[in-house]
Amino acid sequence: MKMAIFAYLRVSTADQNTDNQKLEIEASGLIPDYIFSDHGVSGSRPATSRPEFQRLLMQIRDGETLVVSKLDRLGRDAIDVQQTIKSLQTRSIRVIVLSLGGSDLTSPAGTLLMTMLAAVSQMERDLIVERTQAGLARAKAAGVKLGRKPKTNDQQKKDILGQLESGLTVTQIANAYQVSRATIIGIRRKAKG
Repeated sequence: MKMAIFAYLRVSTADQNTDNQKLEIEASGLIPDYIFSDHGVSGSRPATSRPEFQRLLMQIRDGETLVVSKLDRLGRDAIDVQQTIKSLQTRSIRVIVLSLGGSDLTSPAGTLLMTMLAAVSQMERDLIVERTQAGLARAKAAGVKLGRKPKTNDQQKKDILGQLESGLTVTQIANAYQVSRATIIGIRRKAKG
């Protein structure tokens, strides 16, 4: 029985296409028997919750091969990619990533590569958090007011409180100021302390 080659392609937005990924795979010499493409599916969505990837997982048999152009086609982050590859590895499915020199991530060398990539990915996430926190601290120290701009100014808040006291309803006031009822209720709550 011939072992099939499966290709998985993904683009994040509906106006993108998978042509380049398909050409890259075909140019590698790996001619897929089956191609599954998710269109308009964000990379932030776990691989196993993507419709076409789910179909691929149901069709691919133990011992067959899955090829992708880049590692990020397989998962949203290093942890998701590792889980996806471990799941495929338990079924003896080879996972070939062209951008990593055609490495089979289910081989011992591929496992080592995945471990290193996961470590680098985690370090990068930690550095991003650290830089973000430092940037927020600098902005606060410089007197920058963080958060969303208030929907009403101080004078409007006084007027709203006066209108509430005069008997207008929250809905009437919200409609007049073109804000949500929650905004008006919040102003009233804050005034009552």
